[in-house]
Amino acid sequence: MSGDAAALWPRVAEGLRRDLGARTFDHWLKPVRFADYCTLSGVVTLETASRFSANWINERFGDRLELAWRHHLPAVRSVLVRAGPGAAERQAAMTAAPLPPLAPAAIAAPAAPSAFDAKLSFERFVVARSNILAANAARRMAMVEAPQFNPLYLCSGTGQGKTHLLHAIAQAYETEHPAATIILMSAEKFMLEFVGAMRGGDMMAFKARLRAADLLLLDDLQFVIGKNSTQEELLHTIDDLMCSGKRLVVTADRPPAMLDGVEARLLSRLAGGLVADIEAPEDDLRERIIRQRLAAMPMVEVPDEVVAWLVKHFTRNIRELEGALNKLLAYAALTGVRVDLALAEDRLAENVRCARPRITIDEIQRAVCAHYKLDKAEMASKRRVRAIARPRQVAMYLAKELTPRSYPEIGRRFGGRDHSTVIHAVRTVEALRVSDSELDAEIAAIRRSLNS
Repeated sequence: MSGDAAALWPRVAEGLRRDLGARTFDHWLKPVRFADYCTLSGVVTLETASRFSANWINERFGDRLELAWRHHLPAVRSVLVRAGPGAAERQAAMTAAPLPPLAPAAIAAPAAPSAFDAKLSFERFVVARSNILAANAARRMAMVEAPQFNPLYLCSGTGQGKTHLLHAIAQAYETEHPAATIILMSAEKFMLEFVGAMRGGDMMAFKARLRAADLLLLDDLQFVIGKNSTQEELLHTIDDLMCSGKRLVVTADRPPAMLDGVEARLLSRLAGGLVADIEAPEDDLRERIIRQRLAAMPMVEVPDEVVAWLVKHFTRNIRELEGALNKLLAYAALTGVRVDLALAEDRLAENVRCARPRITIDEIQRAVCAHYKLDKAEMASKRRVRAIARPRQVAMYLAKELTPRSYPEIGRRFGGRDHSTVIHAVRTVEALRVSDSELDAEIAAIRRSLNS
């Protein structure tokens, strides 16, 4: 059975790459290798190059790894990432050898505008109702005049344009302030450089470099959640920048108040400026984005019915839409075939399957309440009568099974319950599904309603 599980790892990894994004996956999960699967305990063991990476992956991606494995192998109960053979020797060598100086690659000097992606400009960012607040706030952040709101916190799901706006701000600000020091980095890079500076005894240089920024842009802040020392340094950096009149832009996949494991002082700083949501792209925005991309490729003819088909099937985020369009155009260009609806349906069938909207906790709660004829408010209530407590446990169980959310996140959506309550609910329902055929059938019916 371990061999069968090993054969599944490439498929699991590919799904994670789509869910997490290529950059995050390549940095953390691409080096991971399958090690073992125990059929008795249901534990999948994976290996990576160092204890640091193993601990980070377990803490940050453990829930997502479990969900991804269960999708292909329902018997999986947990996933463990450990340091592979030779990790101790590598760690000892790294500790013994002094770290090289921190590379200032994230600082964009005026002579090196290539630090920012020229394709990710304001001119190429299509504005609609779903993103107009974020787009206008981003433009204000890049102007000569001091912005009215600082810091700017851009919030959206994956592939909605947060990173695009960061690069656009950086380039426009550089144009208006040619002598400015601009730092654009992912929160992961911030964390890694911070840890490297601590180990290398180079904290003063690290702090000085960040505090010298006229504009600091941090992408995917959710990846520093739970690291107290990193949060503390980020808090001090923000305070110094704000006191000096510098500008700060942060992105994350959820609002500040929903960032679990972030201390109150840091949340207060992040929410003290402007929190601008980017909502899921509406039909008009998706069509305009396709038209914009096609306008830059006049040699390729794409019928209106294909454009309408793309708009209909790729609703979740812009990245998936553009990826599907690029795949279709590349196939047509490399094979010489004409783009039509039949070609789109054939070549993008897998993309359509992967782009179906994911189930949310709110949808799960609504489906459970509809099945058991309860008011949705009961999902967050403190009432413990069996007729309410059991459906609530079922909803928690399905939330863990069908979404990538962690136990603390799920608990918060059920009236602020502790993560241990969610764990108890999940284990209770798992056990009952084996012994109670009626409950098992009810859960199957709820899952069918969610998938329909």
